Amino acid sequence: MPSKKRKSPKNFKVLANFVYESGILAKTPRSGLWFLGTGTQSVAEHLFRTTMIGYVMSHLVPEANKERLLFLCLVHDFGEGRTSDLNYVHQKYGRLAEGQALQDIAKELPFGHELLDAYTEEQGRQTLEAKLAKDADRLEWIATLREEAVKGNVKADKWAARALKGVKTPIGKKLGKFLLSTHPDDWWFHEDDQWYVSRDPKSKVWRSRS
Repeated sequence: MPSKKRKSPKNFKVLANFVYESGILAKTPRSGLWFLGTGTQSVAEHLFRTTMIGYVMSHLVPEANKERLLFLCLVHDFGEGRTSDLNYVHQKYGRLAEGQALQDIAKELPFGHELLDAYTEEQGRQTLEAKLAKDADRLEWIATLREEAVKGNVKADKWAARALKGVKTPIGKKLGKFLLSTHPDDWWFHEDDQWYVSRDPKSKVWRSRS
């Protein structure tokens, strides 16, 4: 018996709206950096690197469902396109209705229940994938803070150390410690690489620094 084909959505207008709504995340700022005093980051940038961290973690924790973990990472802040991002100071005085925003988004989309289910799961922190996704979220913030610290922000290291205390999973804690001890330029800059002096192709050094 042939497999059942998924029905194509009839209302392409709502799909077009969803595409444009996803774009507003690139214009929505992460507000924690305002209090840090340096740096800028959009919610879209945060979601991208959080998802890449989740991808890394899926290889370190093979029992996790990789596809589910990546999806949770990708959509966990999607509602902030409608509510904006609230930092820890703002959250002391109230939280915007991000869950309500996801519900409103879900009503219009043929796959809306998938977005809402993923958001609810990530917020619940009960499944392995949800725990890893939240740690990926925290680790992305730690990486952002580390980048600001090496540029001279004296508050950033203290903030990053405090953020690491919020990481829950063993693999997240281990990765977080390496993020704090690794210079953000180590992936490309090496002191013994003469390429940056001579531009001689023979002098290029591409290797990982352990």
